[in-house]
Amino acid sequence: MQTILAFALVFGIIVIIHEFGHFYFAKRAGILVREFAIGFGPKIFHHRKGETTYTIRLLPVGGYVRMAGYEEEADIRPGMSVQLTLDEDEKVSQIDLQSKEGNLDTIPLEVTSFNFDDDLFIAGRVGFEETDQVFKVNRDALLIEKDGTLLQIAPKDRQFQSASLGNRMMTNFAGPMNNFILAIIAFTVLAFMQGGVPSQEPLIGEIEEGSPAEQAELEQGDRVLSIDGEAVDSWNEMVTIIQQHPGEDITLEFEKQTGEIMEETVQPEAVEVETQTIGRIGIQAYIDDSLSSKLTFGFTETLFIVTQIFTLLASFFTGGFSVDQLGGPVAIYATTEAVVQAGAFGLISWIGFLSVNLGIMNLLPIPALDGGKLLLNVIEGIRGRPISQEKEGYITLIGVLFLLILMLLVTWNDIQTFFLN
Repeated sequence: MQTILAFALVFGIIVIIHEFGHFYFAKRAGILVREFAIGFGPKIFHHRKGETTYTIRLLPVGGYVRMAGYEEEADIRPGMSVQLTLDEDEKVSQIDLQSKEGNLDTIPLEVTSFNFDDDLFIAGRVGFEETDQVFKVNRDALLIEKDGTLLQIAPKDRQFQSASLGNRMMTNFAGPMNNFILAIIAFTVLAFMQGGVPSQEPLIGEIEEGSPAEQAELEQGDRVLSIDGEAVDSWNEMVTIIQQHPGEDITLEFEKQTGEIMEETVQPEAVEVETQTIGRIGIQAYIDDSLSSKLTFGFTETLFIVTQIFTLLASFFTGGFSVDQLGGPVAIYATTEAVVQAGAFGLISWIGFLSVNLGIMNLLPIPALDGGKLLLNVIEGIRGRPISQEKEGYITLIGVLFLLILMLLVTWNDIQTFFLN
């Protein structure tokens, strides 16, 4: 249960922040945001405020912002029976699409035609009448979908396509942008919580009692200059060399905080890690507790993860693509189970890491993802006119099918890795 709650918390925070980026910049551009949804599938909760309906849906594996003229429209079509509610000016204020009997305050209508973009009307046969009646529709009339979700109609000037190209690009980019901002904030908070930032310099941090490092009289703050005559420039480089010499004497040249240069012979103890033996001398990375290091850690750690992800993506083209290199919701859940054991520090770090990953993945130029939408925006800017909605629909469908197949493959691979092996 603890893992389920942590998974819901982590995924919920990342998705809400991502979708809020789209939501905020769409509202700023004057685009009608009909629904802000967390999850997919059947609706389990909804609340309407202003022009937007906020929903929580059954499958907690993402979310979406439903913008007028951009996302799927309400399922209204000729031949459908609806219930109309009129205001005091005899204009339609509400259209109920649910298949149920009306009441004395509504008008039953079999729809023959409608236009909510320009002319704002709905026409059809009332009761047993043979001729059509035409009803004017308010600009802010509400549609009640079959699942009970309230959505506002959108005249053409409130639709996504009516916004300027710059505003549409910013709306598409805002989701991934918010993920990077969230990661920066998460890692900055983590730096303050843990009292500093692990230094990447080859500095000796906390020393374990009784370890080879303590026996060699190394002290916290000592800077390792070389190992067996090989210059050392970073913490990772120093650790790698030490791990390569389990049970062997190595000579450390290091500089004391006083500036004195010294040499000591150390024998790393042999430690079994999974299927290999590595050397360790019992030291931790030096913690830089300066204010500047804490304030910049969010940026440097986010940039480091971005670099690692792009390196991985590049390897798909140079070393071949493998589903084993990807992870889906199952892998995230399984990893969250381990992260929970690290407490708040682990969860915050995990939020930052996943947020960067979501931001990068969404910027890939794949149709249906934010990156694919931005690519279409760029093409529109070059051509001077947008791609037809029909062509864009086909392109998006191809992207959705590709992502669905990839998600199924990744999920099945995760199940085999974490539960069947």
